[in-house]
Amino acid sequence: MKVPLIRFCILLSLLLVASQPQAASPDGAHLYAQNCAVCHGETGTGGVGIPLALPAFLASVDDAYLRETIQRGRPGRIMPAFTRLGAAEIDAIIDHLRSWQKDKVTPTFAKTAIVGDAVKGATLYALRCAACHGDHGQGGHGTGVTFSRPRDLPIIAPALNNHGFLASATDALIKATLMNGREGTPMVSFLKQGLSESDIHNVVSYVRSFATTATAQPATAAVEAEPAMLVMESPYSLEETVESVKRAAVGKNFRLIRDQILEDGLFPAEQQNTRQVMVYFCNFNFLNDALALDPRVGLFLPCRVTVIEHEGKVLVMTINPKRLSHLFNNAELDRACDEMHKLYAEILEEATL
Repeated sequence: MKVPLIRFCILLSLLLVASQPQAASPDGAHLYAQNCAVCHGETGTGGVGIPLALPAFLASVDDAYLRETIQRGRPGRIMPAFTRLGAAEIDAIIDHLRSWQKDKVTPTFAKTAIVGDAVKGATLYALRCAACHGDHGQGGHGTGVTFSRPRDLPIIAPALNNHGFLASATDALIKATLMNGREGTPMVSFLKQGLSESDIHNVVSYVRSFATTATAQPATAAVEAEPAMLVMESPYSLEETVESVKRAAVGKNFRLIRDQILEDGLFPAEQQNTRQVMVYFCNFNFLNDALALDPRVGLFLPCRVTVIEHEGKVLVMTINPKRLSHLFNNAELDRACDEMHKLYAEILEEATL
């Protein structure tokens, strides 16, 4: 009786294991829509991010490059690091990108370092690359959105002097891009420009030399310590404080746009809290410059300060641009947000003196 009983228990265990629901494989299309589409477009045609469905792009990068790029991002540029995604999820996204590839041939590149003359490569880089990629490999200005880039450029040239790029791209991948160019972009084959393979090795060596100065992942602790809002208490009445905010904004070369009850348009007039007022103002030169750096800054411009009366106190508050700048992952925009933070703080201080 013991043997049949053991067999029965084993069979029962196998049936129980087989009946357990299996973890579903990550859905690459869904993950792409959640994490990538907002910048790269629903079908990979580009936008703030580069066009990933471009045939010449998919034919010139291997899966290792895509994997490292998703994990590391591009510090100080538009592309964030997706550290919360697991390996299986990243591979699923890569499979989804490859589904756009008509020839279905996935390139592979050796990890062997290419030996060249970086000094000669620097001269060639200055002549052939700097106009698009920047004199120190810092990349083109702006984003993929037309407002922030020259209309004749389909994409912004990537930053080569960047920790994320250098950790993702092997020498062989960089060489292949230089030799073949990238159809559909301003990147033209160096061979077609008359350079030799030896010249290309020199350029690769120079680009690799950026590793000693490349932009690394910025520390986020200081940014996360920034409050989401700048808040000061006013010793004056709500009405007096609103007028003080207007004077302070004008004193900082801003043009007043309007002031309105915060809940205006959200509730019927008789239900609105009239002790919450928002003051809108703008410096159009600053606005234009900021939008040219990154159109996403339009989410929190034009400038606005809110004055509320709450529990016997009058509070003056506004969003903290230094906290928001971290969301955009754009080093150029960080400087504009730092300037805006300084102006906001001065306006709030002057309005509550």
